[in-house]
Amino acid sequence: MDRETLAHLRHELRTPLNHIIGYSEMLLEDVAQNDPGALKPGLIEVHENAQRLLKVINDLVRADAGHVDLANLSMQLSEPLRAVIVTVADLTARAAEAGVKGATGDLARIAAAATQLQSVVADGANSSSGTGSAREAGTSTQTPQDSGGILVVDDNAANREMLSRRLEREGHRVELADSGRAALNLLRSRRMDLVLLDVMMPEVDGFEVLRQLKSDESLRDIPVLMISALDEIDSVVRCIELGAEDYLPKPFDPVLLRARIGACLEKKRLRDRETQHLRELADWNRKLEQRVAEQVALVDRLGRLKRFFSPQLAELIVAGGADDPLKTHRRDVTVVFLDLRGFTAFAESAEPEEVMGVLREYHAQMGKLILEHEGTLERFTGDGMMIFFNDPVPVDNPGERAVRMALAMRERVSTLIDTWRKLGYELDLGIGIAQGFATIGAIGFEGRWDYGAIGSVTNLAARLCGEAKPGQILISKRVLATSDGLLEVEAAGELTLKGFHRTIPAYNLLRLNA
Repeated sequence: MDRETLAHLRHELRTPLNHIIGYSEMLLEDVAQNDPGALKPGLIEVHENAQRLLKVINDLVRADAGHVDLANLSMQLSEPLRAVIVTVADLTARAAEAGVKGATGDLARIAAAATQLQSVVADGANSSSGTGSAREAGTSTQTPQDSGGILVVDDNAANREMLSRRLEREGHRVELADSGRAALNLLRSRRMDLVLLDVMMPEVDGFEVLRQLKSDESLRDIPVLMISALDEIDSVVRCIELGAEDYLPKPFDPVLLRARIGACLEKKRLRDRETQHLRELADWNRKLEQRVAEQVALVDRLGRLKRFFSPQLAELIVAGGADDPLKTHRRDVTVVFLDLRGFTAFAESAEPEEVMGVLREYHAQMGKLILEHEGTLERFTGDGMMIFFNDPVPVDNPGERAVRMALAMRERVSTLIDTWRKLGYELDLGIGIAQGFATIGAIGFEGRWDYGAIGSVTNLAARLCGEAKPGQILISKRVLATSDGLLEVEAAGELTLKGFHRTIPAYNLLRLNA
């Protein structure tokens, strides 16, 4: 009896026996606490008989035993096992009469385990004459860990039949080819894990088959084991040089053949995993390159958008949280124009370096306030700037945002004016604010696009800015109407503005109402 069969038998015998011993011990502990009458003597008898059974099994079914006399085992187990079954039946009846429900359940488990053990013993005794041979035959047909699809290529039918039967008994899936050409055709249409290839074949011999396999990109990774009656060293060397994994001379040793096949299949699996990993790596690289290109495009787009919008707004647009602002669209916006009063005269009289210094300081301060209030910078030309609100992302109270920003700008510029005047620069700020619909989108040409707003509302804001006196913020009637009493203003009169046929009422923004 082989080691696997012996181990299986020991497991089948000891498992129910462990149940009998375990439950009888637990019942004896319960008896000691609850003292349910006359159960204790019977439980002790069951436990002792179970220990006798265990000793017999350990003595006759040893792990190092080469053979087990199943008939003798059955005979020695029968008496104590029968005693266990009879005693448990008697104890069950007594427990039922005494109303000990917990004991009844455990006794039923012991009875079931004893019946199972009795069945195992009986089955072993009845099959004692054929168990060993049946187990050995069954062992050879089990699928091994390294089974795979194997192609047997030989022009001799008897050789093919012998090899295929042996391989199938080892659990492999076998395909047959009676010529080199048939083998090549089959390999190009069906996936195989290993080829057992004869050398001497008519027309396309084994050498040529091997050469074509190794020159074909899709087939070169299939391992080839050469089997041939040719055992001279030249044939062996030639096969190895052509790419064969190994070479076995006929008649081959079955044990050696099994070992070589196992080694070849393991190498094939390793190569398959490596190929899969390389394929996945190439796919990851392609995806990474694509993502890098997308990220570069996003960074480029983000950089362009940050020319016009606050960083938060630009990132929101790139992330898809806003419509494409460069696509032409109409939107109700609040527009703010501002420029420095006296800048033209200053630029004509001052040195260029002085002009640039003033602009840098002015732009830096105004830029911070634009970003803080999430305005959209449409453009700046020298000292002039145009900002609007409510595009590309709609915001609550765009008019309120605009006037709050304008007031903050006026206050900020007032601190700059003190410095400029000390340097002899007579500059001040004028602002115009209007609200209305504008057409917004990309303006320019290929390679040089700007973000622009077109409409009467932008003209109105620009004209109001032009009319504003130093330190003054002029707003349109609609901006005042949408402020809901937030603004403290004074009427600036009806203004005649260039490009408008009618006079336009304007209001001087003083401050916010407390």
